Amino acid sequence: MQVTPSLAALPIRDERVRRIAVAAAKGGGGLLGVGTAITGAAVGVMVVQARQARRAIGPRTASAPYADGRYLPPGEETPRGTSLRLAMLGDSGAAGLGAESAHGTAGGRLAAELAAASHRQVLLTNVALVGAQSSDLAVQVERALAVRPHVAVIMIGANDVTHLVRPQKSVRLLGDAVHRLRASGTQVVVGTCPDLGTVRPISSPLRQVVGRMSRELAAAQSIAVSEAGGRPVPLAEILGGLFGTAPERFFSADRFHPSAEGYAACAHALLPDVLDAMGLPRPDAMPALPGA
Repeated sequence: MQVTPSLAALPIRDERVRRIAVAAAKGGGGLLGVGTAITGAAVGVMVVQARQARRAIGPRTASAPYADGRYLPPGEETPRGTSLRLAMLGDSGAAGLGAESAHGTAGGRLAAELAAASHRQVLLTNVALVGAQSSDLAVQVERALAVRPHVAVIMIGANDVTHLVRPQKSVRLLGDAVHRLRASGTQVVVGTCPDLGTVRPISSPLRQVVGRMSRELAAAQSIAVSEAGGRPVPLAEILGGLFGTAPERFFSADRFHPSAEGYAACAHALLPDVLDAMGLPRPDAMPALPGA
């Protein structure tokens, strides 16, 4: 099982992340994001840049593909054993906004790979919501538990950063969701907050600020997820280089949400922990990471 250092074991260089995690665990308030150290003039510049980024990304004109349903092992009309139930929770990344088909979403790719690795049918239920924040997870957990998933995958955090949700609140809500799923017997894998510093429509210095905020949130999320019994996967650490150096490949047309290739990379990063959570051996030949 992937283990994240406990609160007491965090090194001094991670003091801010430790403070976020401690505040989340205690339910305290008062710890703001990185913006507390930014001058008023710089805030004004970043407000303008945020408006420019929203105009560059443009209004949402598409919906995420409907990916719920049965995923069969390739070439096997009669899968072995009982079905595995996979649930996707979270924001537009979990929903698959930017992909053109069900198989192009992170959930669809994960379900297909899980079916191939297990030689069993996988039933995918996606309760993620475009625009969701960590405060929306409680409702999503309720919906997911209705299908009694064997494993739940959560992707959340980007909208918490862009909406300036206090990080300790965001982390606490995620930890609560993981704890509730684990208490029901569901295994949980969490793709932590992506690196928003790779989003090209966001200009400097705002890009650096949201990049730092998203990475700090991801680190604090990892602590909360591990302590609640889940398995954190640091998507920013694993995929930030790919998205940052080849945005034309890994981002969709809006330059904010992943493309099908970007979602394939997300699924590739999540798959090992999903297999471990299910007690399944990793295949001898894991799917290749796009761009690797």
